[in-house]
Amino acid sequence: MPFYKRLPLLALAAASVAAPIPSPVFAQAPAGTLITYVMPAGQFGSKQFTDVIVTSLGAAKSFCSQLDQSYQIDCIAERLDKMARDIPKDSDYQEVRDLLASTSKEMASVARKNRDRSQPRKAASSGGSNPQATSRPLTPVASASLLEASRQAAAILDRTETLLLRSPDDDSGKSLHYTRIAEAIGSNKTLLRS
Repeated sequence: MPFYKRLPLLALAAASVAAPIPSPVFAQAPAGTLITYVMPAGQFGSKQFTDVIVTSLGAAKSFCSQLDQSYQIDCIAERLDKMARDIPKDSDYQEVRDLLASTSKEMASVARKNRDRSQPRKAASSGGSNPQATSRPLTPVASASLLEASRQAAAILDRTETLLLRSPDDDSGKSLHYTRIAEAIGSNKTLLRS
């Protein structure tokens, strides 16, 4: 009979409280593969989970750059929203999740306020080895408003980047992870400035 089957249920429950097991965190990789990471106690997040977020931000830039410029602001907004929804609630990355969600809402609002009504709202998808598709139709920005709307969207990304960089550090190493995520968000600004 295995050792753990001989212990009374109460002893097993007490052991789990005395020596907690790290809880798993789920993340969706850009290719749609479900990955489980266990975050070590006493440390912020994990390098692998930060890698997933940074890679997802790079994939968003690449995906959105393939679209007509009028759809790019809302495309980035939609990709940020998807990333925010993919970050587990109540994890070390809750602050990142909240920032990505609010950034997404602000950028989507810029696209809506500058909507080109002569073009349809439409979903976008890509093929290849890493297919992606938007979760909702994208709003096109009018060409007359595109320069100013892009400036506003870049300013929103700037503010998000700054908030991540200014987030207070602690002994857990949070600052290093936030810096990497902020740099990846910053790289999306170049799409809006081209």
